[in-house]
Amino acid sequence: MANQLDMRKSLAIKQLHQQGMSQRDIAQTLGVSRGAVIRHLDADGSNSTKAQTGEVPTGSLDPNSTKAPTGSAPNPNVPDGASEPSDGSAETRSRSRCAPFHQVILDKLALGLDSQRIYQDLVCEHGFQDKYWSVVRYVKGLGTGTELPFRRLEVEPGTELQVDFGTGRPCRDHSGNMRKTYVFRAVLSHSRKGYTEVVTRQTTENFIRCLENTFHRLGGVPQTVIFDNAKCAVLKADWYDPELHPKLLDFCKHYGFVLLPTRPGTPRHKGKVERGVDYVQENALKGKTFETLQQQNEYLSHWEQTVADTRIHGTTKKQVREAFALERPHLASLAAERFPFYHEAQRRVSRDGHIAVGKAFYSVSPEYLGCDVWVRWNSKTVRVLNHRLEQIAIHCTLEPGRFSTQADHIAPEKTHTIERGIEYLLRKVRFLGDEATRWAEATLEARGIEGQRTIQGLLSLSRKYESQQISNACEIAWRSQCFSYRAIKRLMDNQATTNQQTMDFMDDHPMIRSMSEYGEFINRAIHGGCQ
Repeated sequence: MANQLDMRKSLAIKQLHQQGMSQRDIAQTLGVSRGAVIRHLDADGSNSTKAQTGEVPTGSLDPNSTKAPTGSAPNPNVPDGASEPSDGSAETRSRSRCAPFHQVILDKLALGLDSQRIYQDLVCEHGFQDKYWSVVRYVKGLGTGTELPFRRLEVEPGTELQVDFGTGRPCRDHSGNMRKTYVFRAVLSHSRKGYTEVVTRQTTENFIRCLENTFHRLGGVPQTVIFDNAKCAVLKADWYDPELHPKLLDFCKHYGFVLLPTRPGTPRHKGKVERGVDYVQENALKGKTFETLQQQNEYLSHWEQTVADTRIHGTTKKQVREAFALERPHLASLAAERFPFYHEAQRRVSRDGHIAVGKAFYSVSPEYLGCDVWVRWNSKTVRVLNHRLEQIAIHCTLEPGRFSTQADHIAPEKTHTIERGIEYLLRKVRFLGDEATRWAEATLEARGIEGQRTIQGLLSLSRKYESQQISNACEIAWRSQCFSYRAIKRLMDNQATTNQQTMDFMDDHPMIRSMSEYGEFINRAIHGGCQ
């Protein structure tokens, strides 16, 4: 039948009970309910407590049934493995070996000691020989393990701001790839006014910027900010003396507030913003898709004004916007300037005249090639300083892999003619004459971009030929509508051949011997050789 134990388990219950094992341990060992164990022992007469008192289990009378009896329910305040005391005294408690130490255990619980410590003291001070779990069950049976209800704390206006990070909706980065985002949520504890912003990384700079944007959106600064022990804010978590990030400490001094981390592992210390993050994820972002981070932040800003601020809060029973209007005068005034957050490090200018910052590259003047420079950067700008901390360059912060090269940082010798533009080429051609200028302009009109190289070839001829010769060749080429470098080069070569001068031969000259002398020389050589 269903819900019945087989013979082997029935015999095992009796044998384990005879060996002194408790009913709970028997049930856990055999994988049956504790009620089934009790019924088997009662049916066999092995349960001495109930056999002596004459108690009979109510409900099912089948000793093999695994169903719990339907009569009276066991008292949850009685320690496991014990029967209920008849007169309420500790002496009539179960067979638990903790009963003789009842008062000792109560005294130690009053001191705030846990079950582990009580067990250790019982072993060391009183020679306790039972197991640790026996103490745990006994303490639980005393009812001292019941958790107290959480206490809700409400604060005065302008006193507290709670902040936290959650998961935002993915967006595409500059390369078109989808990236995970994090939603920053800040909630004023009194009015529940919130601020939301999405970032791609939980860095110290992003955390400070989000806090700063929160202050400017609220129009003031609260006395305290509650945050958890995330690495972007807390270097070493400690409830009594946490170690905050140095730049975050400077930020707190700049705006005149105190950052208080929660107890480690206790998110309920900032329960208002914990629920606030869920509210943003469920009400604002769930089911939404965004192409860019800016698009998501613009949507959240509109949602904050039209939805979050206009709702009636479930706890305060007030409209958030109206409650914030009463709290805003209690906020401290903003600082005169924004916090100058920046990173600082030393970099060496590479052979290509750039330095690497955040996996992006920024140009420096040629005279600093191979030198060490100081760099200060944040999410907006990159400033390059020399050894006297004088600014020598400034760039906008780029995405990783990008180059920022300023024109005045390129040596003139390394500036390509095409980079300088077609106007630069035409200005040089004008020095060759009007005909050359007319031919160059017609070449650009006929050949487009590839005509730039043709004009470069024309300019290169000025190193070998005179301007007038080039101008004459350009006039001929323009009349025949021939716009190629080779045509100009052939015309120049033909002009050089035509203009070559010839020299007349001289018959008589003091340095030239007469033909008769050469004849005598040859005769002497011949006759002398024959002798």
